Amino acid sequence: MSNAPLMPMATAVWLVENTTLTFKQIADFCKLHEVEIQGIADGEVAKGIKAYNPIISGQLSKEEIELSSKDQNRTLQIASTDIEISNSEKKTKKYIPLSRRQDKPDSALWLIRQHNILKDSQIAKLVGITKNSVTSIRNKSYWNYNNLNPKDPVALNLFTQKDLIEGIEKAERRIKREKKQKEKTKQAREISNNE
Repeated sequence: MSNAPLMPMATAVWLVENTTLTFKQIADFCKLHEVEIQGIADGEVAKGIKAYNPIISGQLSKEEIELSSKDQNRTLQIASTDIEISNSEKKTKKYIPLSRRQDKPDSALWLIRQHNILKDSQIAKLVGITKNSVTSIRNKSYWNYNNLNPKDPVALNLFTQKDLIEGIEKAERRIKREKKQKEKTKQAREISNNE
C-alpha cells in the first residue's frame, strides 16, 4: 500500500493554503508532481476541490508541519495509523432465486425433525423465513406441507455449520436454564407446603 495521504489532491490544497511548506515538500507528501502543486497555488489546478485538513484526520501533526516548515530539506512524514479492521462481516440478506425459494421451508422442516430443541424463532432466523411459517410447518398446517421434503440447510448453503452449532448450543443453554428454574420453583413449593 502506498504511503499517500487520504484524498491527496484535497490535502495538497489545504497544505498550500494553510502552511509555508515548499511545493516539493507538499508534492512528496501527497505523491503528486511539483508542477501540480504550483498549479494549485496559482489557482489553475483543483479549482472545485474542497481543502481537506490532514491534521483532523490524524495523517499529520502540527509539530510535523512546523518542523518541515523550518527545514526545507525535511520531508513530511505521514502518521502511521494502525487501523484495526474487524473481520466480522455484517450478515446481509442475499438474493435467493425463485427456483431455490422452496428450499427454505424444506430446510425448516429438516431442522424441526433433526434438531427439535431449536425454538421456532431460532429456526426462522437461521433459515430466513417468518416465525409463523415455522410454527405452521411444526403444526403440519403449512399450506404446502404435503410437498415439503426435508433438506439439510447447510448443504443448501442457507447458513454455515458454525451458525447451526451456535444455535444448538444456545438452545441447550436455554433448556438448562429452564430446568434449573423449574427445580427452584419446585423446591420453593415444597418448602411452602411443609410450613
